[in-house]
Amino acid sequence: MIRLGTSADLPAARSVYRRASLSNEGDRPSLLAHPEYLILGPAGLAEGRTHVAEQDGTVVGFATWAEADGTIDLEDLFVDPDYRRRGLAAALVARTAEVLRARGVERLEVTANPHAMGFYRAAGFTDSGVAETEFGTAPRMVLRLS
Repeated sequence: MIRLGTSADLPAARSVYRRASLSNEGDRPSLLAHPEYLILGPAGLAEGRTHVAEQDGTVVGFATWAEADGTIDLEDLFVDPDYRRRGLAAALVARTAEVLRARGVERLEVTANPHAMGFYRAAGFTDSGVAETEFGTAPRMVLRLS
């Protein structure tokens, strides 16, 4: 089930965020060297910008969008490693796109982790350049919503 997250979901979302982030062996050393990047902030849930995936009453994934300078970004997309390959990430992107489309948003952008490029392409995102992050250059992608 995909539903709008609430502030009460923060502890569970933080656990998913940490577990999912550390599950990628390529990112793990950098993240452990900067543990501040492993703490999910409360804003997305508190502001109604996060949808969660629930399985048997447990939050197992979430997606958060954010707006900055007129650009809408998929800020977070995380699924607990034990629940991957079940369509949850795709369902979270679809729900986010549905909500944004209803608000009149025409495109959803993402700074993609290189290991997730296959997923984003399968979800309909296309390449749109690169971005500089704290961990180096990362692909930028866009999903057209209109």
